Amino acid sequence: MVFYYMSEGQKLLSLDAPQDGCWISMIHPTEEEIQSVSSKFSIDANDLRSALDTDERSRIEAETNYMMILVNIPTIEDDTEKELYDTIPLSLFVVGKSLITVCSEETPVLQPFLQGKIKDFNTNMRSRFVMQILYRNASLYLQYLRNIERQSDMVENKMHKSTQNSELFELLKLEKSLVYFTTALRSNEVVMEKLFKSERFKKYPEDAELLEDVIIENKQAIEMAGIYSGIIASMTDAFASVISNNLNNVMKTLAIITIVLSIPTMIFSAYGMNVATAGMPFADSPFGFIMIVVASLILSLLVTIVFIKMKMFK
Repeated sequence: MVFYYMSEGQKLLSLDAPQDGCWISMIHPTEEEIQSVSSKFSIDANDLRSALDTDERSRIEAETNYMMILVNIPTIEDDTEKELYDTIPLSLFVVGKSLITVCSEETPVLQPFLQGKIKDFNTNMRSRFVMQILYRNASLYLQYLRNIERQSDMVENKMHKSTQNSELFELLKLEKSLVYFTTALRSNEVVMEKLFKSERFKKYPEDAELLEDVIIENKQAIEMAGIYSGIIASMTDAFASVISNNLNNVMKTLAIITIVLSIPTMIFSAYGMNVATAGMPFADSPFGFIMIVVASLILSLLVTIVFIKMKMFK
């Protein structure tokens, strides 16, 4: 799908055809749409397809009539039982007086621009628009990293009493997401350094503060991803031992219960044998059954008290 937008005052208008100063948004474009935009703006069709390859690396390519800025952006995989974060490419083409964005799916990176939530957003100001997208991208990484931190805290609370592997699998998914994030953020950092050193990319004095914010946000996201990755890796190792210890405690408790129950079992087994009653305590007494049951319970209780004093149930 291809959409055309143009800023008019504080509003973002939808156009039927591209104009100078417009924003062209391509979301999972068809081959026909790619060829159409390629011929209209003299852009290599392979460059337009780059963002559709999920394994594409972040980079900058400067051609005669356009510049391509490809960065990796965060996304949530909805086809898993638990939220698993991944990264996908987003291409920005600075061509003529327009900006073209290409992505394989709708993304929260660009949605705020369509909803009018970005301050001082104007499609005619291409360099600022590019930096606003990069800033929004770094901010979204930080938001998802905080979500990962909250999810890891929830898993940690559940694992204190867990004897299952499901919580460990959740941690492994989060750890995998952090690896994706760290790799993408570091490659994005290289792209931004090259971008802001490039003479072809116009930078205005009034955008200096925004440029500094973009760099700071991206560096902060890299640091947070590294910290959380280390924490989750340590938690995974620690809680693997916790789960094993919890399982051992359960087995110990079951063994103690088996020992306590074995006392009345042995007594009842002895009295259940088909032998003469002579010499069997309480065998001929009318209250023999009750007395034997009470004696068994008392012995079991004594053994239980001994185990409690030995702190075997903890």
